[in-house]
Amino acid sequence: MPDIVAAIDCGSNSTRLLVVDETGRTIVREMHITRLGEGVDASRHLQAGAMERTFSRLRDYRELMTKAGAKSARVVATSAVRDALNREEFLEGATKATGVAAAVLSGRDEAFYSYTGATAGLQEIPGRTPLIVDIGGGSTELATMIDGEIVGVSMQLGCVRVTERALGKVAPTPSRENAARTMIHHELSRALTSEPRLDQIVGSTQLLGLAGTVATLVQLTQSVAQYDRDLVHHQIVQREQVNQWRATLQRESPGERLKHPGMTPGREDVLVSGLMILEAVMDHFRVDELLSSENDILDGLVASLRADSAPGTQNL
Repeated sequence: MPDIVAAIDCGSNSTRLLVVDETGRTIVREMHITRLGEGVDASRHLQAGAMERTFSRLRDYRELMTKAGAKSARVVATSAVRDALNREEFLEGATKATGVAAAVLSGRDEAFYSYTGATAGLQEIPGRTPLIVDIGGGSTELATMIDGEIVGVSMQLGCVRVTERALGKVAPTPSRENAARTMIHHELSRALTSEPRLDQIVGSTQLLGLAGTVATLVQLTQSVAQYDRDLVHHQIVQREQVNQWRATLQRESPGERLKHPGMTPGREDVLVSGLMILEAVMDHFRVDELLSSENDILDGLVASLRADSAPGTQNL
């Protein structure tokens, strides 16, 4: 069994690293917004500048992995790279930058690792079924456990994708808001039709919110100016708070949004779209609150590495 292991997630909005020791204790956890998915929805190509921003961060992560003594690692990419026609160019660059063969996760694999990471050690509520909602830049994953099987879907919805395609980065007009809500409703309906078992837990859901949209929302509700994992992880957010923050930020310019304590730079122009996705999910599953989780896909990936069960694992 590997001692120290690492995982890197090249997401559509952020690039993240997790290194853990043989006991599962976190040695390094890093997140930087690189906006890899910028322009992909319209062009179907990863932009040169976005790739280079990500490669630069990956080179930094390689140094951190080496310094931490990682013995094996996995590097994955998600929605933006899945959608891009020039994905191989990115994968080659990411492999060179990290020294680890980078691979694209399918949407279902992304949902699987997000679920296993977020629910490890979770205190479940009697009569409630945990459901994760992982709102990324290009896609959103839903996953739960039904009859001993992880059931999940990946939707072509993300805070960057909805912003670029429909809502826009400034205070939206009514027509843009309607376009965004129509886009979200259509894709959510399509995904739930493809996996009808998810409707079995409507009304009995323990909703776990993952990733930057939810983390930033928690920081805003608590006026936490500087990120503190202990203040963000496993916090309860009410449906009314989601609505209030979405409505407040929607009226503001990106610059005005940055003035709120807790707003993460790099999310000010896409957070409203993320909150609209979250509202739609909460409405469909009829939940009044969600539990934030800072455990996510990275935790699922390193857990599989520690178990020597992850295809694509590479020794360093």
